[in-house]
Amino acid sequence: MGEFKAHWHNLLGAALGIGFGAAMNHYMTNLFAPPLLAEFGWEKSHFALIGVMPLATMAVLPLQGRFTDRFGARVAAGVGVVVLPLTFIAYSMMSGNILEFFAIAFVQALVGMLVGTLCYTRVVVEKFDAARGFALSLCMTGAPVIGGILTPIVGATIDEEGWRAGYRLLAIISAVGGLAALILIGRSKVMRRAPGEVDPNAPHLKPTGTFLQDLRSIARQPAFALMVAGMFFCNFPQVLAGSQLKLVVMDSGAPSMLATWIVSLYATGVVIGRVVSGLALDRIPAHHVAILALGLPAIGFLALASSFDAPWVLGGAILLIGLAQGGEGDIASFLTSRNFDMRQYSFVFSFVASAMFVASAVGSVTLSLTLGQTGSYNLFLSISALMTLVGALAFFLTGWARQAHPEAHEAAVAPEGPIRVLAGEEI
Repeated sequence: MGEFKAHWHNLLGAALGIGFGAAMNHYMTNLFAPPLLAEFGWEKSHFALIGVMPLATMAVLPLQGRFTDRFGARVAAGVGVVVLPLTFIAYSMMSGNILEFFAIAFVQALVGMLVGTLCYTRVVVEKFDAARGFALSLCMTGAPVIGGILTPIVGATIDEEGWRAGYRLLAIISAVGGLAALILIGRSKVMRRAPGEVDPNAPHLKPTGTFLQDLRSIARQPAFALMVAGMFFCNFPQVLAGSQLKLVVMDSGAPSMLATWIVSLYATGVVIGRVVSGLALDRIPAHHVAILALGLPAIGFLALASSFDAPWVLGGAILLIGLAQGGEGDIASFLTSRNFDMRQYSFVFSFVASAMFVASAVGSVTLSLTLGQTGSYNLFLSISALMTLVGALAFFLTGWARQAHPEAHEAAVAPEGPIRVLAGEEI
């Protein structure tokens, strides 16, 4: 409780930053899909390729991680807070060419992680230790809470005033929310160190080296490969949550308004998943939390693929799918902060997040192909259930890796070089 009392404003700012950042697209694209497809005549299989756009971040994401580690979350997030509202304004001015839509999505993908977990979770792990798991869960709950609140509001705006008005509303919301987040997270303390120096306030941290030296160091840890694999498999169905859920529910026979409310249950599932997993992470080994929190959504995918179309079945399935998104982000951030040099947190997390983007792209292509061949979501839903189970198992095995190869973990966090008092600079 002392940590929350001292750093509540940093936590609130990080939660608002994630909620009003690029994560809004995760909840809002579903609402824009039907009117865009209806007005411009785009094919569902083509629209599904929106999930490929995050691949644009692959080349720059590690650089963004290094930039965040070097200059702090506030400076890095400031770039995204300026660009994101401009992309929503650009969406509102589209003329109907789907390539125009993809080009704007490409720009959003380039700056998305600067107003996402890469920057804002760093604020939390810098300030919280004993309550880190729960603090991370509260931080990431900002996205589903804000998404759940905004979904009916933006949905009503789209229905009453059109999708262009909906995008203009998102531009205003993202600008105001992003500015509030920057004010609340405060300044980051960045240590200026020469090679071989270690922070005396965190003596377990290793000195950082060059880009390639740090990459080789983290890649030698078995947990790194398992975390990357876990993020890939768990996020293979990401395209469904990001842009297709309403279409999936409507294909099951639900009318548009009912489908909107059912999709809003997804955000509820994310909130539940994050709060429960966050509390558990501070008390139970993370790999045990992972196998349960990330495995349950497979039931939701199988339920959507079944012939049962009662509202309670559809709502329950969406709720279970949301649980994975709730637990996965907390677990990945928590494991990164506990297994790797904290001064390299954003750098390491950038590679874990890259796996998520690759998975989203692969899933999008797979969905496009399966929709084109079968005209149904059922095959993709069944594949997603299997991939989700494999991802949960990969995260579970990080516990085995830590026990079987303790020397790798100790090498990553053991002190090296002289420990001296160093000056910090607030930026």
